[in-house]
Amino acid sequence: MDDDTEPLEPQSEAPGEELERLARETLEAQAGTADPVGARRRCQRVIDIYTTGSVEDARDNFHAAWVMICGESQAHYSLARMFARRATDLGEVRGWTLRAMAWDRWLVAGSKPQRFGTQIIKQNGHWSLGPVDPDVSDLERAFFAVPPLHVQRQRAEQLQRQEDN
Repeated sequence: MDDDTEPLEPQSEAPGEELERLARETLEAQAGTADPVGARRRCQRVIDIYTTGSVEDARDNFHAAWVMICGESQAHYSLARMFARRATDLGEVRGWTLRAMAWDRWLVAGSKPQRFGTQIIKQNGHWSLGPVDPDVSDLERAFFAVPPLHVQRQRAEQLQRQEDN
C-alpha cells in the first residue's frame, strides 16, 4: 500500500481519548511544516471513528472539528462545520470560534466570501482576508467569539509585514 493512502492504525485508547490526541497532533502540526499526508490520515481516522458512532459528546465533537478544519477539501470543512455545530449544541463554548472558522473555511474553499473573516489567505502573493460578506456585523462576530473585522485585517497585514521582512 502507498504511504499516502495507508490508514492511521487505531490506538488502544477510547475514541474520546483518540480524538483528543488527534486534535493535539493537528495543532502541533499547524505550528510546524506542512504535512498533508499526516493531515489526511488524521481526517480519515476521525471519519472512521464517526462512522462507528463514537463521536458522542461535546468534547468529542470539538476535537473532531479541530482535526477536520485542518483537512484539505470542502468535504472535510463541511464535516468540521457539523462537528463544531454539534459541539456548541452540546454546550462546548470553545466551539463557537471553531464553528465560525469552519464555516469560513468551507466558504473560501467554495470560492465564496467569508462570513466572519477568520481565514487569512494568500492571493497574488499577498496575505489578506479576501472577500468578506459585508452584511455580517462585528456584533455577530462577537457572538461567535471572533474579533472585529478590523482586527482580523490587522492580523493579515502583520503576517504580510513579517513575510516582507
